[in-house]
Amino acid sequence: MPRTRVRRELERLTEAEALELLHDWSFWARPSQLPPPGEWFCWLLKAGRGFGKNRAGAEWIRGEVETGRRGRLALVAETAADARDVMIEGPSGILAVSSPRFRPRYEPSKRRLTWPNGAMATIYSADDPEQLRGPEHDGALADELGKWRHDEASWDNLMMGLRRGSDPRVVAVTTPRPTALIKRLISEPGTVVTHGTTHENRTNLAPSFFSQILRRYKGTRLGRQEIEAELLEDAEGALWRLVLIDKHRAASAPALMRVVVAIDPAATSKSSSNETGIIVAGVGADNDGYVLDDLSGIYTPDGWGRRAVQAYDTQQADTILGEQNNGGEMVEHVVRTAAQALHREGKRSSAHVVYRAVHASRGKRTRAEPVAALYEQGRVHHVGGLSTLEDQMCSWEPNSGADSPDRMDANVWALTDLMVGSSPEPRIRFL
Repeated sequence: MPRTRVRRELERLTEAEALELLHDWSFWARPSQLPPPGEWFCWLLKAGRGFGKNRAGAEWIRGEVETGRRGRLALVAETAADARDVMIEGPSGILAVSSPRFRPRYEPSKRRLTWPNGAMATIYSADDPEQLRGPEHDGALADELGKWRHDEASWDNLMMGLRRGSDPRVVAVTTPRPTALIKRLISEPGTVVTHGTTHENRTNLAPSFFSQILRRYKGTRLGRQEIEAELLEDAEGALWRLVLIDKHRAASAPALMRVVVAIDPAATSKSSSNETGIIVAGVGADNDGYVLDDLSGIYTPDGWGRRAVQAYDTQQADTILGEQNNGGEMVEHVVRTAAQALHREGKRSSAHVVYRAVHASRGKRTRAEPVAALYEQGRVHHVGGLSTLEDQMCSWEPNSGADSPDRMDANVWALTDLMVGSSPEPRIRFL
C-alpha cells in the first residue's frame, strides 16, 4: 500500500482503534515471528542479532496470558540481570509490549509478574538450576539458550516443572550455537524450528549497523553465526572441538592448588578495537585444569586492569599473568595502578598483587598445541558454559593465517602456566 494511503487510513482511526492496532501483534509481526500452527511442545526460534526474537518471545507470553491459555509461566534467562534488562524491562520486553489496559504488575523482589486476570510469571536465572527444581508451570520462555552456562541442568529442571494444564509449551529464542542441548532439541519430534536472519528486520535497524557491522562480518564465521543464524560446527582445521569441551565440562571446580588470571591486552579501547582477553583458570589436586571465568571485553586500560585485579581477589588467585609482547611493561603498570586505586577506594585490603610477565617466544600455533592436547586428554574442564571463548577456540584455524582471538590467547597463557612444562610452585600472596 502506498505510504500516502497508509497515512490517510491511520488518520481515520479513533484513539481507541489506534491503541488496539498498536498492540495487535499479528498485524505488525513478520510471519517468522509468529508461533507455528498446530501441535508442538517446543518452538525453537534461532535467529540472528536484531531479528526481533526477543519481541517475538515477549509477544508470545502476552498472547498466551491475555487469551487465558497460560496461567503459570517461567521466564528463564542466562542471568538474573538478563531476565530483568531484556525479558522484562527491555525495549522489546514484556512491559514494553503490553497494552496499558492489560499491563502486568512487576515485583522485582519477588521475581514475579502478575496480570489483571491472575496469571503469573516467575523469573529464573539459568546460572542457578536449582531455582527451577520444584515449581510447576504450564508455559515457559527461555532466552538465549545457547549462552546458558548450566544449560543441561537448567533445561532439565525446567522440563520437569512443565506439568501444569493439558498443553504445556516452551518457547526458546537464541542465537544459534552448536551446543549438545540445541542439537538435541532440533532433532526431537516435539520441536518446531524457525530460522531467521538479521536482514529480515532491516527496516527497523539503524542504517549504520548494516553499512559498518554487516560489511565487517559478512562472509566470516562470526557473521554466519550471529547474522545469518547458521548452526555452525567446528572449523575443519581448528585445534579444539566443542563436543570434547562439552564431554569434560564441569558443573563446579574442586579445591584448587593454584589459580591465575591471564591477560591478553588490546592495543586500543575503541568500539572497533580487539578485545582484551581476561581468563581465570586453576589447577586442582587431580592435576586437571579448570577454566573458571571469561571476563574478556573491550575496555579502557583502567577498565581491564580493574577487572583483572577484582578477579584476582574474588577467585583468590596467586598470580596475574600479562603478555609482554603486546604492551610490554605497560601491562604491569596498569595492573598495579588499578590495584592501588581499588585499595584507596576501600575495595581491597592491600595495594599489592603478584604479577608476572609472559613472553611469546614461539608462534601462536606452537603455544596452543600443548594446551589443545590437554583438552584431548580430558584434563581441562570448563566450569559451566563459556560460549564466546569456546566459539573462538573451535573456529580458529591456525593454517588460515587469521590472528588468534584474544580470549583464546589468554586461555592458552593461563593453562600453559598452570599445566605445561615446569609450572612454578604456588606463590605466597601479598596481603
